[in-house]
Amino acid sequence: MSKRLPSLESLRILEACVRHASFTRAADELNVTPAAISLRVRNLESELGAKLFRRFGPRLEPTEAALLLAGRVAEALRLVQAAVAECRVTVPPLRLTVVPSFATRWLAPRLPRYHALPGTPSMRVDASSELRAQDDFDVAIRTGLGEWPGFEVTPLTPIEATPMLSPALAATLKLCSPADLAKLPLLQHPDWRRWFREATVDVGRLYFCASEFPTHELDAAAAIQGAGVALLSPLLFASCLAERKLVQPFAHVIRGPSWHCLLVKGGCTHPAAQGFRAWLQEELQQLDPESARV
Repeated sequence: MSKRLPSLESLRILEACVRHASFTRAADELNVTPAAISLRVRNLESELGAKLFRRFGPRLEPTEAALLLAGRVAEALRLVQAAVAECRVTVPPLRLTVVPSFATRWLAPRLPRYHALPGTPSMRVDASSELRAQDDFDVAIRTGLGEWPGFEVTPLTPIEATPMLSPALAATLKLCSPADLAKLPLLQHPDWRRWFREATVDVGRLYFCASEFPTHELDAAAAIQGAGVALLSPLLFASCLAERKLVQPFAHVIRGPSWHCLLVKGGCTHPAAQGFRAWLQEELQQLDPESARV
């Protein structure tokens, strides 16, 4: 009989065998073969100088010595698990606040790819146009010119806009040139005249829809229903174009001067904030290498 302590792995195998009263079920739990379990038990019996199991046909019965030792091992394993849990650092959720259209149209469909990466924390997403109090978030995505004192600001991609309308509304008028858009009702947007000017179209009076919506998401919903022509981002509303819910009659897109920007508080201590920023930049770079700034 050896006086040295048996290995922890042998004791763990014993505990599983006693708990299951089966070498086969213990082997399944521990992801080893029944033969390996049987060998370990024989070696442990040799080390201890004690019989641990009796067989009665297919039935396996632990001896009193095995029951006593397995009970003490189970207690010890619970203590070890509790100690490890206390020692392990718990990563808090990453609190992210995002402008609504970017959150709904671009970020949300891609978050499963982010969470598939090893070591990423859970995330709490707040879709809001207003910047929250600094203590209420770790990372923010906002639109502007990059002037947010107290934050590390990373420009992601420029704000873009191009006319989009439903296929049904487009069919009511032959759109041969950008000037033809001025004959249709336009969903209100401050950059319509800029778009016509950059498209080298001299327009007089423009006809705007009576309703003004607070988000681009609602503009898109109204355009899909044929209410008018909306100025929308081809990046954010690419799925509407792909599904032919909307059409983009002309190639010209206005860009900037505002950008989608990522904001991290100066001195932010959340370990995932910088990793999330790097992932976001990489995703945008893959989509549009020319417009995404890294």
